[in-house]
Amino acid sequence: MKKTRRIFTALALGIGFASAQAEQPTLKVCTAEDEMPYSNKLGEGFENRLAQHVAEQMGRKLEIVIWSDPRYFIRDYLDKGLCDVVMGVDASDPRLLTTVPYYRSGYVFISREKDGLDLQDWNSPALKTAQRIAFAPGTPAETMLRAIGRYNDLFNYQQELVGFKSRRNQYVKYDNQKLVNEVASGKAEIAILWGPAAARYVKASATPLTMTLIPDNANRADGEKVGFHYSTSIGVRKGETALLEQLNKIIKQQQDEIGELLEAEGIPLLDEPETRLSMN
Repeated sequence: MKKTRRIFTALALGIGFASAQAEQPTLKVCTAEDEMPYSNKLGEGFENRLAQHVAEQMGRKLEIVIWSDPRYFIRDYLDKGLCDVVMGVDASDPRLLTTVPYYRSGYVFISREKDGLDLQDWNSPALKTAQRIAFAPGTPAETMLRAIGRYNDLFNYQQELVGFKSRRNQYVKYDNQKLVNEVASGKAEIAILWGPAAARYVKASATPLTMTLIPDNANRADGEKVGFHYSTSIGVRKGETALLEQLNKIIKQQQDEIGELLEAEGIPLLDEPETRLSMN
């Protein structure tokens, strides 16, 4: 009789455990199919790891929702309720609600250590004499290369760097690892990239590379400022204020843990501006 009771008790506990697992709420996170080093469908990016950490702190089970085109995933996935949050959006992105920033970083100059290039800012002589500079179009790097008169003579080389072109709507992709490898292999003297996009590959390079943060004080020929330092947040649908506040609380409580994860990736981190800190 006692044995029978133990069996029923074990069954009841097992059913209860399975029920608890089934009832555990999920956190649906929009994840790129292949946008490394941020995220991919295998969960290998640093944003994948951050999403997992956030979900654990919320007591939720992480569920990834895969998107393939960065131009439309907020409209077609987040806004339609297919996912709850988006990692790695610009702070104050007007398309959605954004949390307090969980990191701030900047664009970087990348060169080989053995070349000893003195890359400090946009007046550095090496930017004038380099035969090849790897960069992605549509970034502040392009704006300043135009301003210093280097864009046109780099145009043909820049076209060689295209890693992917979709058959529909011509979505062009530049692979971050390839751009870093251009410098490591000696095909280019300099690369100019967003620090978080380059850090993993700079750190892993068999050829020692130097990564220098670009000062946030550049101006175009007309005097307008060109920004090189930016803050990154988590985004949620407009109206989801309760979820936003929950995420804000976790980010503030987990600043050290999040910082450690980003530093392990090799990402150059900056302090938030005083004006932003006072707002939060």
